[in-house]
Amino acid sequence: MRTLAVAPDTAAVRLDVFLARQVSGCSRRVAQQAIAAGDVRVNGRRVRKGRQVFAGDVVTVPDELGAPAALAPNPSLDVPVLYEDAAVIAIDKPAGMASHALHAAEADTAANFLLARYPELAAVGRSDREPGLVHRLDTDTSGVLLVARTAPAYVALRRQFSMHHVQKEYLALVHGDVPAAGEVRTAIAHDRHNRRKMRVHARAGVAGARPALTRYRPLERFGTAALLAVEITTGVMHQIRVHLASIGHPIAGDVLYGGERLAGAPARHLLHAAGVTFVHPESGRRTTVSSPPPAEFTRVIDELRAARRGLVRTAGKARGASP
Repeated sequence: MRTLAVAPDTAAVRLDVFLARQVSGCSRRVAQQAIAAGDVRVNGRRVRKGRQVFAGDVVTVPDELGAPAALAPNPSLDVPVLYEDAAVIAIDKPAGMASHALHAAEADTAANFLLARYPELAAVGRSDREPGLVHRLDTDTSGVLLVARTAPAYVALRRQFSMHHVQKEYLALVHGDVPAAGEVRTAIAHDRHNRRKMRVHARAGVAGARPALTRYRPLERFGTAALLAVEITTGVMHQIRVHLASIGHPIAGDVLYGGERLAGAPARHLLHAAGVTFVHPESGRRTTVSSPPPAEFTRVIDELRAARRGLVRTAGKARGASP
């Protein structure tokens, strides 16, 4: 327990306000919760949250008041590890799993898995809610997620990302026919009417718009859909999703940006982080980590291929029919 003495020259003030001022990291809401739970005492007695404290009062609080709650490891999570050494880890994040935790109560994120398998990561990165993570993937995006195992590796990899030296390759199944390779260079900003959504912007630096470059090329064409290989070096939120939607080819299943769910497809956007290439922070070697698309992704592709073959056979029979 910690003891806080109310200074002799202090005017009367509500207890929760006093705690928010005196305890680092303690908000009024947290203070009110602690008071209501009976964890705070004034002059040795429990009090109500509306209680005022006066000069000379002695306030006793738990040691952990104001300290951020730690994220719990979850050893029950099963996430494939694609690569690991003393400095770098790469995992194959499944679709539907968040990369990092927003609050300590979360239990099913990649961060929970990483803390369980590599406890030392709690001290790497900005917090234990992003243990060692040097970039992020959207919750519904599957594939390679890169993690630094040491503080020096974290600094080195983050620098590579900020300088756009990391090459990130994706597979995207999009609506519409894409006959040729291309690129999108428009800046991206938050949508003014929906903070969950991004939008293309005419100029970088205006309304918080950030420059972004997305290159794409068709791998397979199915008439009404296309499988693209996509490469980015910048990393703006929802970059690939908003860029492809802006040129009329939203990702299948990406309802936020106008994509529709294909028959038999999972209820998510079909975007997969297929590879990450970086300079290893210790060896200095150019290193690539790859991930094959998950089964539900390839199943949709197989169905589109089968449908295309059926159309080709039907067209062939029609051309060979007698008048």
